[in-house]
Amino acid sequence: MLIKITRDMITAEPVIKSLVIKEHGAVTTFMGTVRLHNEGRTVDYLDYEAYPEMAEEQMRAIAEEVKKKPQVEDVSIVHRIGKLKVGETSLIVAVASKHRREGFDACLYAVERIKELVPIWKKEVWNEGAEWVRSKGA
Repeated sequence: MLIKITRDMITAEPVIKSLVIKEHGAVTTFMGTVRLHNEGRTVDYLDYEAYPEMAEEQMRAIAEEVKKKPQVEDVSIVHRIGKLKVGETSLIVAVASKHRREGFDACLYAVERIKELVPIWKKEVWNEGAEWVRSKGA
């Protein structure tokens, strides 16, 4: 299990390699990226902020919750904070499971719980202005 808030660029390979894999038949990965258009506006960049210790504690609790699901062996979650350009990765969730369906379901569940519970905020910046919002979508 890897649970981390970081200002560094993130890639999937180290997150996947962090999983404890014993009996798995699947590793499911979700990568959230900064999109160019949102709500009819062209995004220049996003600025994510969080209190890392608090966010990591909540992410760890979510990972433990997901690990209790049938067939799930391990979960890793990494979220990037700071200024992210369009196309850069903001969130990676990886799930090791015995079967693919359980892996996909667990990965989706983890992403939804992160967006619901983890205190991360983002400032969306576009040509006409900016807006701070609680991060609810990746």
